[in-house]
Amino acid sequence: MVVTEREHEVLLFEQHEHAKVCGELAEAWCEEYFIGKRKRKSVIYAIYEHDNGWIELDESPLINRERKIPFSFIDYPLTPKIKAYKKGIDIIEKKDRYAALICSLHYASFFERYTNGRGEDFLSLERDRQKKLKEKLHIHKLEEEELLFHYYLLQFCDNLSLYLCMNEPGVDKKNELIWFRKGFSQRFAFNNKKRIVAHWLDKNTVSLTDFPFSKELTVSLKYKCIQKSQMSNLQVEYKHQKSRQRKITIVGCK
Repeated sequence: MVVTEREHEVLLFEQHEHAKVCGELAEAWCEEYFIGKRKRKSVIYAIYEHDNGWIELDESPLINRERKIPFSFIDYPLTPKIKAYKKGIDIIEKKDRYAALICSLHYASFFERYTNGRGEDFLSLERDRQKKLKEKLHIHKLEEEELLFHYYLLQFCDNLSLYLCMNEPGVDKKNELIWFRKGFSQRFAFNNKKRIVAHWLDKNTVSLTDFPFSKELTVSLKYKCIQKSQMSNLQVEYKHQKSRQRKITIVGCK
């Protein structure tokens, strides 16, 4: 779950709904800038489906008793979270090995720099999965550049979709979530590997420097709003709340 906290309420965006927007962003990526075009179908499938392991967890959100708001993907208990990661990659691998490889790289990256003794088994299993998939797919050094681009594309689309979920629409740059204030960390050849930076122009429009898409696009993020006063009855309240839509148009800087 992607959780955005306000003074008296929280907004809950299901991971798979956020991932659908990621897929729409990937589909809109400019053809000229796409490396390894023959794998485009697999890459887009991976990006649409990369959070499918969260579907079951997000149907019944859990309350973080310490913070008194629902657990998000950031602080969700590690054991069921890792189980969901593996389950999601397993599902994808049955349909598309290359897509599974990209998703495995994505989830393994969460643990590669540090584990604090946690997640080491998952990291080891995913590294083994990656090695076997590369062998089965006959991916050699010449294709590693393509794979790296596809992995960065997933992460960029993931981050841009999170930017749209986790920031208050129309927020000033200085008040954005700190993760995104200096732009996105993924670098691409089409703009000489400069950071792409997002800005809210108003509550319904976000601009990007070095616009990577074939045209302006409008995305819609589905979410539910729960009052903090209803947290003691979170799962029932969540089930009965009607979904809302956040529509945002993404444009290039002018």
